Parts: sequence; C-alpha cells; structure tokens
Amino acid sequence: MPKLIRLYIVNVLIGFAIAGLFVAMLLWFDVAHLRHLIATSDKGWLALLVLWFANGIVFAGVQFAIAVMRMKDDDDHHGGLRQHVMRPEHATIPVPVEDTRRQF
Repeated sequence: MPKLIRLYIVNVLIGFAIAGLFVAMLLWFDVAHLRHLIATSDKGWLALLVLWFANGIVFAGVQFAIAVMRMKDDDDHHGGLRQHVMRPEHATIPVPVEDTRRQF
C-alpha cells in the first residue's frame, strides 16, 4: 500500500476515534441535555450515529491536515534568498479634461 494512502487511513481512524471520545464526553457531561434527548428518543441511536459521523469527518480532516503539515521536507533550504521585490514607481501625469457641463 502506498505511504500516502496508509497515512490517510491511519489519520482518518485516529480522527474518528477522537470524535468518539468527543461524543462520549458530550454525553457524559450532558451538554445541552443531549444524553437525555438521545436516551428518551426512539431514534436516539440515529442521532448518536449522525453526531459521531459528522464530528468524525471534521476531526479526521483536521488530523490529516496536521499530519501533512508536520511532514518533514528533506531539503536543506533554510528560507529564501531575501531578495528585495522590485516595485514600480508610479508617476502622476496631468491629463487635460474639458468641462462639457451646461452653464445655467
């Protein structure tokens, strides 16, 4: 399996595990009375599944983004050449304009 695919799968699994912990904490601390709503509803399992899946998508994306940004580049470059950017100097040029408004 290619390294990038393996990296993606591992980080998605980590993200969904973190989402599971997050949803468990939401229910444990009864934030916005979610535990009561899920426990007393006949479709509570569906609400729990959707809550976990939606948070899993977000946490998996963040986890993968962090993993990609932490990848080390093997180049020995330590920054740019610190060259100055040439900016054009703008000169004002007077343009004659005729007054074509009607005089009252």
